[in-house]
Formats: sequence, C-alpha cells, structure tokens
Amino acid sequence: MTTSTLNSSRYLLLGELIRKSAHQKPNHLAFVYGDQRVTYLDLENRSLHIAGWLQEKGIEIGEKVGIISKNNLAFIEVMFAAALSGGVSVPINFRLVAEEFVYIINNSDTKILFIEKEYEETIQSIRHKLPNVEQIVVIGEDKSQNMISYEDIFQIKTIFKPVGDFLTDEDDCMICYTSGTTGFPKGAVLSHKNLILNALNMLTDMRWKGYKHLMVTPLFHIAGIGYILLICLRGGTGYLHREFKPMDVLQVISQEKIEVVFLVPAMWNTITQIRNIHEFDRSSITACLLGAASSPIELKKRILHYFPNGGIHDAFGQTEMSPTTTVLSPEDALLKPDSVGKSVANVEIRVVDENMNDVPVGEIGEAIYRGPTLMKEYYKNPEETEEALKGGWFHSGDLIRMDDEGFVYVVGRKKDMIISGGENIYPAELESVLYKHEAIYEAAVIGVPDDQWGESVKAYVVLREGYLLTEEEVIQYCKKHLASYKKPKFVEFLDELPRNASGKILKRVLREEAKVKNLQ
Repeated sequence: MTTSTLNSSRYLLLGELIRKSAHQKPNHLAFVYGDQRVTYLDLENRSLHIAGWLQEKGIEIGEKVGIISKNNLAFIEVMFAAALSGGVSVPINFRLVAEEFVYIINNSDTKILFIEKEYEETIQSIRHKLPNVEQIVVIGEDKSQNMISYEDIFQIKTIFKPVGDFLTDEDDCMICYTSGTTGFPKGAVLSHKNLILNALNMLTDMRWKGYKHLMVTPLFHIAGIGYILLICLRGGTGYLHREFKPMDVLQVISQEKIEVVFLVPAMWNTITQIRNIHEFDRSSITACLLGAASSPIELKKRILHYFPNGGIHDAFGQTEMSPTTTVLSPEDALLKPDSVGKSVANVEIRVVDENMNDVPVGEIGEAIYRGPTLMKEYYKNPEETEEALKGGWFHSGDLIRMDDEGFVYVVGRKKDMIISGGENIYPAELESVLYKHEAIYEAAVIGVPDDQWGESVKAYVVLREGYLLTEEEVIQYCKKHLASYKKPKFVEFLDELPRNASGKILKRVLREEAKVKNLQ
C-alpha cells in the first residue's frame, strides 16, 4: 500500500501512482465497468499480481508489453502492471487490420501481448509473423491452445519484485503510435515523467469540481490514457464504457450523477443533437472536457446550452507532448470561443516561420513546443526524431496564431493549407462558417488539384437529418460570409466523414478519394 522503495518515492513513476492512490484512498471506488466495481486497493493488488507474472515471464526493465483491447478494466490493470514491472506498455489501436498489427507489434519489439477475445482470430492468422512475441494473453472467457486466459493468471501464485531502485522517471514507460496520416505510424516514446507531469498540468490548469468521471474515449489513445492518470491522481471514480453509445452516455449521466465528462468533439456533436436529450437529467455535470480535435464555436454553444452547469474545458495537444499543450478555461470559453486557450504549466509555445523565426503577434505560423512532457524520441527512428526536434523544439505541423494575451488559435495542419492562385486558404476558417449553417451537421475542407489556380477548394458536407441543400446553395452561403476566393469550388455530400480512433477527420482519405475521382 506504499511505494516500493525510498528511491521510487523520489521519482514520478507511473506504477507508483496507483500504489499511492491505494495508500490514500484504499476503499474508495476507483473504476466501474458494467457490473464490476474495483477500489483503489483492488486495483493495486491486481496490478501487482500481473506485474509479478510479467516479471516471471521474463519482462525486464525496458521490455515491451503490448495490448489490443477495447475499453475494459484489464486495460488499466495491464498498463499499471507493465510500469510496475519496469516494462514499457504499447497500447495498440484495435481498429487496425492484420498487417498494421504486424507492423506495430514487430516495430515495438513487443514480447508479451494482451488481446481481447474479439481479436484472437486476427492475431492467430498473423502469429507466424510475430517472431518476438513469446506469450499471448486473451482477455475473455475462452482462449486458443497456445494462449493463456487473462483471469487464469490470477489463479497462479506470483511474487512481485520492486524495481524502484533501478528506475528513474526519465526511463521509457510507454510507446504510443501516431495515427499514421502519412507513411507508417511512428512510435512516440514517453517517459514516466512525461505522463505524470501531463496529468499534473491538467489538474493545475483545469481546476474543475467533481470526482465522478465518465470514460468513453478509447483508452489506447494518449488522451484516454491521460484521463486514467488524471482520475487516479485526483482520487476520483471512473465510470468506464466499452465504446461510445450516445444513449448510454446520457443514461449513465442521469443515473449515476456523473460530474465530469470527457468526449472528443465528434462525440459531443452527436450527444447534443439527440432529440430527446431533455428527458435525461444533466444537472450533475460540472465540467465538459473537449480534446483530441478542434471544436467549432457552434458546438461549444450547444454544449453550454444542454449542460448549463458544466463549464467547458477545451484541451489541445499532440501525442508527442503526452499530449496536452493548451487549455481553455470555462471563464474564457465564451470570451475566446474560437481559441484553444493558453499553454499549460511546464509547456512553452512559439509561433514560427519556416526558418524558426517568431512571427509577429496575430500572424500565422507553425506551433513548436518544448517542456518536460515532450517525448524522448520516435522509437527506432532517428531520422524522424531529428527532423521533429530540430532546433531543440518539437515541430508540431499545426498552423496557429497567438493573440497579445497568449491565447492560441488553431488554423489547421500545415499540410492541409490550400494555396489557390497564390492565396493561402485555411480550411478551419471555412469549416467554421459551414458549421454555422442550420442544415449542416459536420464538414471538412481540402484542396484539390487545379490546372489554372494550382489548387481549388472542395468541401465535404454531412447534412442534418431532414434537411436538404444543393452544391450551389452551399457555395453561395460561403460567399456571403467569406472572401470570394475562399469559397468552395466543389461540394460533395456524404453520409459521414472518415475519422480515426481519436475522432479526428482523416483528410488524407478525402484527398485520396478526390484524386481517384479526378482520374476517372
């Protein structure tokens, strides 16, 4: 119930976080998942048992423990267990296909792999391509002959050997793979200090009331991991959902009197457009957390309308920064509604041009960061690491501007900027206008090749149920609210926009589809 050693108590170690939480609140409810309810002492004991088993299976300091699973308690236990054993956890996107699993598992040097039952058949089909994997553990009731059941591990006597005397908080703790919007995914190596300090930054800058948290976003994503640590540091209770189901979200908020909710903008967009939302009691919500993607102003207004007691806390960042870099407080949510806030504690931000010169206040440039939450490197990728960290700062690829009060405004990704006839067009500006139209549910803007202008603007639009719009109506609407050169030349209506697991729109997919159609 206390930290392992004197040495481990001096460092910000991820595994020791759960031991300290159990020491402070042993009988307090830590997480709820369906019918399962675990206290902090329960979580400590189960994590220590798994850690001991990992050590007996040969996991030494720095060796990798992979996990492919939707949200469940086992994910949290394995994450803490890997850290306690001295190992490095590798949370893997469960939405990937077989060959993508092969790449990440092999690239990360995963030695022991935990998988949910749902992915057993896929992993069996590629087992012969995973030479470094020595043991596969199945989270579920059944398992194949050459695998072991997760719950069976708790029937085996294990002895945990503290490794605190051999670890510092600068050591590797986790490898989180980027979304892979270009090329192969890159594994951002995060230290114990990176992850703990990010959670502490969030506690410092958000300052919300309430201890009952709803957890819906995927835990394998860095935002989900950060939320776990945030709850444990605060000594709160996390109500964990396996996946996002809008009606379930409203139901648990009403029944359990949830106080804090973290959803990505796409989820909030869905929740705030449920027709019978008024039938659910939402008065207990004191904090509405947004993150992982930019949030249109109109969406923030709807959130405040339907959750009037819950101030908006808008977070922005990147995996490589563990991930939070800015936070917009509830006090500023309406004063600076199109901003993502100011830099969090311990993170420095600059806005620079191509030569790393600071641009004047209010002008657009690339966001670069540094601070103790910055990743150590991209795993086994020195070239990409050197490029990302040139000049001693992390180059985010995000285009932003900063006002004279230090508030940050996201304009878009550097690679998404459209240059048409020599004019720079920023998709975020046009998307913001589109979101204000009463008939438009969501939208995305890209540049498509144009022989005359270099690039032209194309808008992808998803309409609200029961509404109709024509391409020309969308173009004329944009022309009323923007300079003519910024309006879309083409409009395509979709049933839904392609997204990755964190809720970010995959513009790469839209560009590829547009290219194919252009060739036809």
